[in-house]
Amino acid sequence: MAIAKVWINEDCTGCGLCETTCPDVFKLNDQASVKPDADLAANEELIKQAAEECPVEAIQVEEE
Repeated sequence: MAIAKVWINEDCTGCGLCETTCPDVFKLNDQASVKPDADLAANEELIKQAAEECPVEAIQVEEE
């Protein structure tokens, strides 16, 4: 299934792991966020990896 939407919930601690794993999609300031122009389809595996590795499960992924 393809990823339709990715977002970061309020549990984010700003550890930076998502940005390290998939810098084309995630960026970190005080908290992580998803880049508005991110190509979700091209980065699907890394997005899923970042979500699985997030220590507080803050990365939410919605699949079509």
